Amino acid sequence: MFTGLIEDLGTLRELRTGAEQARLTVATRIPVAELTLGESIAVNGVCLTVTGFAEGCFTADVSPETLGCTSLGRLAPGAKVNLERALQLSGRLGGHLVTGHVDGLARIVERRRDGNAWRFRLQTEPAVAAFLVAKGSVTLDGISLTVNEVTGDSFTVAVIPHTLAQTTLQERSVGDNLNVETDLIGKYVARFLAAGAPTNPAGVTFDLLAKHGFL
Repeated sequence: MFTGLIEDLGTLRELRTGAEQARLTVATRIPVAELTLGESIAVNGVCLTVTGFAEGCFTADVSPETLGCTSLGRLAPGAKVNLERALQLSGRLGGHLVTGHVDGLARIVERRRDGNAWRFRLQTEPAVAAFLVAKGSVTLDGISLTVNEVTGDSFTVAVIPHTLAQTTLQERSVGDNLNVETDLIGKYVARFLAAGAPTNPAGVTFDLLAKHGFL
């Protein structure tokens, strides 16, 4: 589990792809001595397992499923990547609950200045957009952001200067694809409601949730 608050801007050193899997090596300022084999680390919002490390870098294996669902396979050596280690239960939850399980890709269709911030408009698949709500949370390439508005299968986020400077968003432009993860709680609520009355004896409905301020 992660928070969507980026710890380091790493650099992809190598991406080896084969028929069955891929392995990436990332250079980082995170103290490698603090990493352990088998621990989770989010790379551009994708939860990966540390399988090895050397001075100033770590390696992680990437499955075909992950390559197919995310943008990791499109990265080239030298690319910057957002890094976050797994959340400690004693830490502050400054962003929101992030699993590192990517739902799909979102393509940047607009980037413009908006006061002291940058406003991004992105387009995604309808199945992903269905879980986006205005003022709700979304994760883009591992970054916890607030959804400003949702229109069909597109949505906007505002990025403050600090976030832009500390993440890969500083390099992103129109046409780029970002890994998107929608809100975990929202997905569970939608799945529960979709199960129907037989598995919903308490009578929880969208109207009931809206009445009490959950929607």
